[in-house]
Amino acid sequence: PLILPHRQAPREPLALGCLPVCCHPDGLRRALDGLSAPPALTITDSQAFAKVNAILPPSYPLTSFSILLAGAKGDIRTFVDSAKAIGTLQPGDRVLIAEACTHVPDTEDIGRVKIPNLLRKKVGGDLEVTIAAGNDFPDDLTPYRLIIQCGGCVATERLLRSRIKKALLAGVPITNYGIALAALTGI
Repeated sequence: PLILPHRQAPREPLALGCLPVCCHPDGLRRALDGLSAPPALTITDSQAFAKVNAILPPSYPLTSFSILLAGAKGDIRTFVDSAKAIGTLQPGDRVLIAEACTHVPDTEDIGRVKIPNLLRKKVGGDLEVTIAAGNDFPDDLTPYRLIIQCGGCVATERLLRSRIKKALLAGVPITNYGIALAALTGI
């Protein structure tokens, strides 16, 4: 099923007079072969970065829905700078996964399963991961070494910028799902 960012993504290119081409990652090679010119930009789900990156020629720009949301609603520079903190994490550090909505998580949930597992693999040990969903964003952020915010597809710009400001005031780096996944997968 298409989640909200997937449905929202074609709107702006259409409004700009572009021709968005949509496909599943498994159909990407066929879609690229059908184009008369290279795409100006390829947008994927952050969870498919590795798969899509392996198919795309290196010269084709690649981003994700979450990274686009970071630029539209958040502070992409802060998110990119803060992603560097992933490389400084040590086993036992506390990481906050901040979800703006209260969705029903599935068994392979990006924020509750995939990102924490990639972080643990990167640091070579366990981390203390806290999930904050909806309005449950903690008042005291100082115990955390890193905050990873969801893309914020249902959040307002005001909410995301408020969380970023709160993190910066507490001295805690804050990034988002897409930028964290790009850093964790080396893209």
